[in-house]
Amino acid sequence: MNTRRTIAHGLALMTIVVWGTTFIATKILLETFSPLEILLIRFVMGFLGLAIYDALKNSSSRPPWNLRQELIFAGAGLSGVVVYYLLENIALSMTYASNVGILVSIAPLTTALIAPFFLKEEPLRAKLIFGFIIASIGVSLVMFNGNIEFKLSLAGDTLALSATLGWAIYSILLKKIDTENYTVITYTKKIFFYGIILMLPFARASNFSIATVDFTPLNTILLIFLGLGASAGGFLGWNKAVHILGVFKTSAYIYLSPLITLFTAALVLGEPITMMALGGCFLILIGLYLSERKPFPKQPRKPAFSEKAQ
Repeated sequence: MNTRRTIAHGLALMTIVVWGTTFIATKILLETFSPLEILLIRFVMGFLGLAIYDALKNSSSRPPWNLRQELIFAGAGLSGVVVYYLLENIALSMTYASNVGILVSIAPLTTALIAPFFLKEEPLRAKLIFGFIIASIGVSLVMFNGNIEFKLSLAGDTLALSATLGWAIYSILLKKIDTENYTVITYTKKIFFYGIILMLPFARASNFSIATVDFTPLNTILLIFLGLGASAGGFLGWNKAVHILGVFKTSAYIYLSPLITLFTAALVLGEPITMMALGGCFLILIGLYLSERKPFPKQPRKPAFSEKAQ
């Protein structure tokens, strides 16, 4: 594995660690803010952070305006920012968190199933599906965490499943971006911009007003973490990893998210970790390994007789 790919794997892992811990920050903020308010504030913060950094680093280089690329950025903002995050948060208000966690974590499988129809360089391989299935079982065990009763809410669960479709479309659109003319910072910033614009109608309908936001010191710190850390930094690292590793290999790291959340919740909130959850973590790692493992190269066939014998 070359250095570039090693760094990309590190970025994907670091991003998932950050995203896995956002559960705690979001849970605290939901006591004061609505899900839409949290999303809008964090992505505005993320956009401003990226815009400042991009202006300082690439002020002398700006790619020409391209309608096709702008539509891709808008589609990525709609699918990866609005659809995925908004549906996930609405689903949390309609069904159990364990249901949403299990269903959203199948995003890599959803991506694997639809990506081959749009990306020729991402063929559907049996080992990927096999690894995803094993990891999905592990995710279920982690999210159950000893609670065998799995209660269903049709509307909420349908929204959670729809969220995975949004993330799959986002992952596919990332591969359609002209990375020769657009840096990761530039196109991530554009994706955030369109995501915010497309979120505004929902904010208007919910009578969102910045004047009513409760910016206590703790809330401000948590929002900065979500905006600059999880959104700006997280999406930058994730998009870079997708560019280098591809959709499937990067998406497989999503299975680690419930694992990170499990241990973070145990440390911060004192939630128990059961043997069922630990077994699920083991299956997640096995599934990741099978999805990433390359087939052994075929050994050259030895001749029946040596040249000396001939």
